[in-house]
Amino acid sequence: MLAVDLLAWTQHLLLHSDLARLHSDLAKAEPKTLRYRLLHVAARLVHGGRRLRLRLDRTWPWATALADAFDRCARLPQPAR
Repeated sequence: MLAVDLLAWTQHLLLHSDLARLHSDLAKAEPKTLRYRLLHVAARLVHGGRRLRLRLDRTWPWATALADAFDRCARLPQPAR
């Protein structure tokens, strides 16, 4: 149940955006489709310049959708302590 909740919140917070028309298939996709398109991506974590970067294959069809989702996640407000 936790995995389903995480996928639902990911769709709600990260895949619904002003660019929804570009990623509308992912915003309404079933969990199996999200796993195939977003979670099973060939990528590398690269350290450099004291930063951690995720390197995605530019030819991968959903690379821009995943990069946009990561950008939206980074821009979410931090919870109060």
